[in-house]
Amino acid sequence: MKLIIQPGHGVERLVKGIRKAKKSVEIMIFRFDRDEIERALIDAVERGLFVHALIAFTNRGGEDKLRKLEMRFLASGVTVARTAGDLVRYHGKMMIVDRKEVYILGFNFTHLDIDRSRSFGIVTRNPKLVAEAVRLFEADTKRQEYSPSHHNFVVSPANARRELARFIKGAKKELLIYDPEISDKPMLRLLEERRRVGVEVRVLGSVGGSRLPSHELKRMRLHTRTIIRDRAQVFIGSQSLRQLELDARREIGVILRDASTLRELCRVFEEDWIASAPEKEQEKRDQTPPKKAVKKLARKVVKRIPLDPLAKRVAKVLSKKDLDKKHIQETVKALVEDVVTEAAEHAAVEGAKTVA
Repeated sequence: MKLIIQPGHGVERLVKGIRKAKKSVEIMIFRFDRDEIERALIDAVERGLFVHALIAFTNRGGEDKLRKLEMRFLASGVTVARTAGDLVRYHGKMMIVDRKEVYILGFNFTHLDIDRSRSFGIVTRNPKLVAEAVRLFEADTKRQEYSPSHHNFVVSPANARRELARFIKGAKKELLIYDPEISDKPMLRLLEERRRVGVEVRVLGSVGGSRLPSHELKRMRLHTRTIIRDRAQVFIGSQSLRQLELDARREIGVILRDASTLRELCRVFEEDWIASAPEKEQEKRDQTPPKKAVKKLARKVVKRIPLDPLAKRVAKVLSKKDLDKKHIQETVKALVEDVVTEAAEHAAVEGAKTVA
């Protein structure tokens, strides 16, 4: 299994995948302007491979380009099919090589998505996932109904709502989410419910009508749809948690476990989260003493708390037999508050010295 990170990895892995093909390349296209990939597909035909391109019937503002791409492919010997018009949009991005390896992508084959947008892709040779990808490709090229048979292969509108809801409900500790627009009310309720039971939820992107912790991604455009669950599983795909993308469009994603992939995704998320923090939060972080300094300071403060005088005062209070229980509780509470205040004063002084 391989992880593709954009921007960064560029088109090289995609081109390499096409060039190493021995028998066939099957590719779904929604947007396309990469000459390198077009050239690699045409070269594959010239090598005698079967190349099949399933091209979206439309996209916003780019239908003319899709039709011109179809004509170029047909002239070069690429077999071309056009998606049906039964769904609002065919937005999935996928490539199958030799029916042994599948590329499930969150990005289009464009300069904007690959060079200037945060997005991810997965390359896997998992036989069950490859077989499911082939079933979907064949169904959509023949304009037949697709019926999912693998719960980790997530397809809108076939099983995406069910499988993503199940995925979110299974979170025990943490959900790290990239999503340009979370607005589906049932999904928002699930995320809020998870947070209420103690699951940490952080979103890079937009969260409509919710107070879920979120940052707008800075430094680059956000295009990926990714959910990392408990740093043990991840969903990567093309569907946002929006009603339209879950229920009325063709979207494709995958749920998987892979330790090295998850480590890389978590690293990138944390870097993006920190870089996208509001200025006030950045300033607060810069002023916070390092972890080791805090521990050292805590040890100093504990040593300076006047525990002996406190013990003597408490013993003196408790020795007065005429005090009722309530009076004792209130007195002890006041004494503890005094010690906490004194400790805080010491911490403030030592903290200023440490930061300086």
